[in-house]
Amino acid sequence: MALRLYQFAISHYCEKVRWALDYKNLSYETTNLLPGQHIKTMQKLTKGGGASVPVLEHDGEIIQGSSNILDYLDRTFPDKPLTPIEEPARAQALAWEKRMDEEAGPAVRCYSYHHFLQRPKVVVPLLAAGTPFYNRILLSLAFSRVNEVMRKWMKINEKTAGESRDVLESLLTELAEAYSQQPFLAGDSFSRADLAAAALFAPLFQPEAYPVPWPKPARIPGEIKAWLTDWQPQLQVLGKVYQNYR
Repeated sequence: MALRLYQFAISHYCEKVRWALDYKNLSYETTNLLPGQHIKTMQKLTKGGGASVPVLEHDGEIIQGSSNILDYLDRTFPDKPLTPIEEPARAQALAWEKRMDEEAGPAVRCYSYHHFLQRPKVVVPLLAAGTPFYNRILLSLAFSRVNEVMRKWMKINEKTAGESRDVLESLLTELAEAYSQQPFLAGDSFSRADLAAAALFAPLFQPEAYPVPWPKPARIPGEIKAWLTDWQPQLQVLGKVYQNYR
């Protein structure tokens, strides 16, 4: 059975999986879901296992969560491994990925959505990317409810957005320092640590390979635009990892 990825095109956790699949030169199909409407699909697919994406389906197996999917891909398709075999590189790679998943991913999401949800015409095309055109209309019509649900679900408000910005700055500083000393975060080759860092920060440097219609610079909220300018050197470090290995 073919590999099938259930995803939100905008999700940076889904980008982790897309990148891993492409890095391993695996053929796969995607099912793009609309946030909110995806819940029934996910509950049916995972048999009550939860509504989060990404989910990978392969040979009757259902694997949920980007880290679990990377584990599965390395076990099932061992060529071009993303998990180092030898210690301490293996432990370092898994530790970096865990930090990126638990700290960088939520912080990028919270800080970005806090500002972009204030601009429905900009954020709706991102949320509906890859789905039928009429979903943009549906999201636009129901946007006040979408905004309310997303902020509640992800605990997005002025306070948490500020805290998330602080987390991003701390992590970017640490990552830039790590890459100034060595080409990779773990061991002497590209691994899931580097992939996770660059993929989860990718929405902040907007790579062309990402399958969404990034907003033009003039449509990016002013505070985010100023912050991106200030932190461009550190983001460029991750952008280079993305460019070289994506």
